[in-house]
This record gives sequence, C-alpha cells and structure tokens, in this order.
Amino acid sequence: MEQGTRGQLIGRLAEATRSLTTAHPLRVAIDGPPASGKTTLADELAVVLRAQGRDVIRATIDDFLVPRAQRYRRGRYSAEGCYYDAHDRAALCRVLLDPLGPGGDRRFRHAVYDADTDAPSSPPAATAPADAVLLFDGVFLLRPELVDRWDLRIFVSVPFEQTVDRALGRGAQQAGSTAVPADIERSWRDRYIPAQQLYFATARPTDRADIIVYNKQLQRPTWEVRPHGASSRTVPERRTST
Repeated sequence: MEQGTRGQLIGRLAEATRSLTTAHPLRVAIDGPPASGKTTLADELAVVLRAQGRDVIRATIDDFLVPRAQRYRRGRYSAEGCYYDAHDRAALCRVLLDPLGPGGDRRFRHAVYDADTDAPSSPPAATAPADAVLLFDGVFLLRPELVDRWDLRIFVSVPFEQTVDRALGRGAQQAGSTAVPADIERSWRDRYIPAQQLYFATARPTDRADIIVYNKQLQRPTWEVRPHGASSRTVPERRTST
C-alpha cells in the first residue's frame, strides 16, 4: 500500500501503463462507483501519457448507454435496471474493445449513444496506432462479460456515503443544473448504491483489479498494486533503492 500526492498517484499509474507491452493498443479500465472520481483520474492520466508521447484514446461508459426507455424499463430507481439494463456491452466489445484487442484491426468507434438526443450515435471510425492507450472510465467494467477484455484494470474506491455527498455537491455546482437534491439523493440511495452492492456481490470487482485507488482524500490518495489479481499477467511493483 502506498500513499502520496495526487501527482505521485498519476505518475504511478503512468508507470504501470508504460510497464505493459502488448501487440495491440493497451486497454485500460478505470472502474468504480458513480462520483468516485473515475473520469477526473482518467483525464489526469491522459494528460501525463500524452506528454510522454503516447497516443491516448479517451472513452466512457456514458457513451455506451442504451436509450432511456430501455434503461428505465424496470423503473427509474431500480438497482437491477441500473446493473442489467443500462449499458450496451455487446456494442462496447464490438466497436471498441475487440477491434483494439488481440487480432483486432484497430478500427474503432468511441461511442454508440448520444445523451443529448437519447438516440443511437455512429461517429466515424478511426484507426488506432498499435501502441495507443485506451483509457476507458465507467461503472461495472470488471463484470464477467468485460473483465477479460482489459489489459490493465484500475478500480477507484470511495465509501458509498461519500459518493452521495459528492453527487449532491456536483449537482449544486453545475451551472444551469435543474437537478433537485432530493432526486439526486434518491437516485444514489435507491438505484446507484444498491446497483454497486449487487455488482460487488456478483462480480467482486476489487478482487479482479490490478490497482486499487482509495480516493477518499482526493489530494492525498492511497493506492495498492495487486499483481496477484485475476489477470494472467502482473503489474510490476515499483523498485526502490536501499
């Protein structure tokens, strides 16, 4: 277990990314509960990797949602609906993860859904360099249908109660937001947190992660490299001189 500054954490993640060699673009999952800081972490890591000369593809699970009517067919606050019905995992594999994986042609699309129109989206395909890095943030990324498609698995851990506070604070800060605090809190307590509890019970994501980031203290995080995780290859531990 290590603790350090935010910059030290991002440097450690960049080091872990550099340490892995694949014959195809490196696919990095950044998983964790809503409001745990996944997107921010992925964006910060992207800045460092690009500064080091890596071609970075940034994508998110929010661009692989299914239309609203399907997401909420069990009800707006259904935890089962959140876990089972919200995401188009088949499309995620078909247009992004598999093309970038072993034997893929590296022709990918980073989205299949447009949140603004609540409709399918089909952006132009692009071709990734063989040494590109995909940084993909989202929920439920280490579930059985997806876990073997990642080359590096990062899980961002935050106490569930803290994610509620962060969500409320984020809603209050967003310019032009019409979100009602009571609705935000109910979404977390009735839908998102129970869905995460279902995920933990069925998929055990922290057991499958290569690196766990304990993100309770944003500027003083703790992290754990776990080479004994579910992956068939390990993330090298950092060597220190003695």
